[in-house]
Order: sequence, then C-alpha cells, then structure tokens
Amino acid sequence: MKTLTNKNILLGVSGSIAAYKAPNIVRRLQDLGAQVRVVVTQAGLRFVTELSLQVTSKHKVHHNLWDKEAELSMGHIELAKWADVILIAPASANTLANLASGKANDLLSSIVLASDCPMLVAPAMNQQMYAAEYVQTNLSKLIKRQVAVIQPDNGEQACGDIGEGRLAESLEIAQQVGAIFQNTALTGKKVLITLGATVEAIDPVRYISNHSSGKMGSALADACIEAGAKVTLVHGNISAHLNQKATAISALSAGEMYQTVMDNIAECDIFIACAAVSDYYIKNIEKNKIKKSDKALTLALAPTKDILKAVCQLSQKPLCIGFAAETENLTKNAKNKLKNKGCDAIILNDISNLDFGFKSDENEVLFLTEKKSIKIEKNSKKKIARKIVEILSSNIL
Repeated sequence: MKTLTNKNILLGVSGSIAAYKAPNIVRRLQDLGAQVRVVVTQAGLRFVTELSLQVTSKHKVHHNLWDKEAELSMGHIELAKWADVILIAPASANTLANLASGKANDLLSSIVLASDCPMLVAPAMNQQMYAAEYVQTNLSKLIKRQVAVIQPDNGEQACGDIGEGRLAESLEIAQQVGAIFQNTALTGKKVLITLGATVEAIDPVRYISNHSSGKMGSALADACIEAGAKVTLVHGNISAHLNQKATAISALSAGEMYQTVMDNIAECDIFIACAAVSDYYIKNIEKNKIKKSDKALTLALAPTKDILKAVCQLSQKPLCIGFAAETENLTKNAKNKLKNKGCDAIILNDISNLDFGFKSDENEVLFLTEKKSIKIEKNSKKKIARKIVEILSSNIL
C-alpha cells in the first residue's frame, strides 16, 4: 500500500557520511507515493552531490539561504508551506544542536522554524558522539517538542567503530514517515465532492443563492486527500480555499453542477454531495437588468435536477454520501432524505444554530445510515471532516 500517496515530504540532508544514502531515501519515499523535495546543508554537500539528489527527486535541490531568486518569493517560507512532513536524514550532531536551540543559521533550520508540520529526525554519527550527553540532551528537547526520532542502527561504522549511531535503513525511514499518517483507508480511491452555493441568475445583475461558503466541502477534500484519495471538486460560489492537490471544476448554477457531476462520476468510488444546491431555477432569465418599479415582481421558478438522487440511481453507482441542512424536525427530515435519495449515508447539520454551520469554521453533525446514528460533537470543520472520513472508512467501506 502506498501510504504516502498525495504527501509532500521535505527531506533535509545534513553533514554526515551517511548523506550518501540520501538518494536512496528519496527513492523509498517515492515508492510509497510521496512527492519529495530536498534541502541539503553546506556540510551535507561534502558527502552527496546536488546532481544526484536532483535526479532522484526530480526537483531543484535547495541549499542556499541567500539564494536571491528563491528569496524573491520567500523560498524558505514557500518550502515550509509546501511540506506535509519534514524529514531530516541523516541528522548530524550539529544539526540536532541547531534544531534544539531554535537557531535559523541556514536554510534547513529556517524552514523548520517556519513550519508547523510534523517532523522526524534520523540521527547518524559516530557511536561515541551519539552517546554524548549533549547529543542525548538535544534529542530529549526535540522529543518534548513532538519531534519523532528514528532510532539509529547498531553496527560497524565508517570510522571502524562498532556501536549505535549508524543511519537506519532507507526503507525503515520511509516506513516510519508513512506511519505518522495513520488514516490511509482511502488510498487509491477516487472521490468526487460537490461544495459551495449554486447561483441561479434572475437577470445579468441579480441572482438567487444561499449562505454556503464551501468550507465543509473544502475540509472534506483535505481529509480525503490526507487519507490517500484522488479528489475531484465540483464547486459553486465559494469563499473557502481549495486544496491544490485536488482537481477543481467550477459549476455555478444547479444545471451546470448537475451536468459536470454526471460527466465526471463514472470512474469515482465515492460521491459526497456537500454543495448547497438550489431547489429551483428561474424559468425565464431576463436578458437585461430588471428596472425597479412600484409594481410587485413575480418570478416563475422551476425545479432543478436532483444531483444526489440521479447519482444514486446509476446502474453502477459509487458510494453516495449526502448532506442534509435542516432547521426543524432534524432527524426525521434527514432520515427521509436518506430513504428518498437512495444514498448510503446522510450527514445532518442544524443550520438554525448560528454558532456553527454556514460560513462558520466550526460544525456539529450527525452521521446517519439505515442502521447507525453517530453524533460528531462541535469542532472545527477540519476535525469534523477527518472524523467523517474515519467513520466512512470503518463503517461503510
């Protein structure tokens, strides 16, 4: 199983003789599905060539904090944002000391300070150096800061000594990186998610829509990608940020969204209908702006096509998850939707509660199937989304 599918790994290579193994570490990370970029210290370049790291990673190798071209776009900040994980292998005694002290005296240590992603270090040095009190103290400091330490092997070293301090095997390092992503239940799955609010034009200026921001759908996309899925997003009007690893398709009206979903649903394993789709559209859209007058205005509305129901009725339908945004008779209405649409699960949220839901960064939902009802207490939409994916994978897939 490719446990690092869709994951961006920043590999830091520091000044240890074991740095010559770095290209093989890159390969093993790639074997698990990762995208890898490399930052190497000046001391690291003494033991491994920039070219070998570039060829294996297929990306430019970064090593200069003062690279004018890179710093025009704040290179160390961009690399810190890009990474899902920072792995430093090999981690020399000097690099461990810099990290433990919070220094930013080179590109690698600056990236570490600019990042909030998980970090692993794989020490590699002479056995006596590794056993030194200073080194062990620095490792203890890093562990207290939630940095994972990949323990070195015990054996013969380049200097001829025998003891603990050899860099762990490349495959073991890659597997320990993969192990920090515990939720890999969707690896290899294709997921299509609708999100945001549809927009139904009245005239060239006005339209009918709703308050959906797309934040819940965006959080679900992040959670699915984190779990290894390949994600396609069909979005209406949104204010949420979309994950760059997803394929995003704009579809503003309910009709456009219906057609876009049907055009892209064939190869999908999971369909999550998170968009707030208008139930009606304007039958006769005015070509010109409607002028204000004292007379009442009547708009003729016609029902839109039911996207979720249409997908559920496909002869080879994917796993279908719907959302029910309700203001009254919450559970009853959600269960009716579950039955009438023919979907596998419904996620109910109470949009009458102003503390969460539309536009908010928080939510509280009820995950409903024919046999189960699982409440997910109020939390950030990102955490709610992760919990939904967890329930989805353990109870339905």
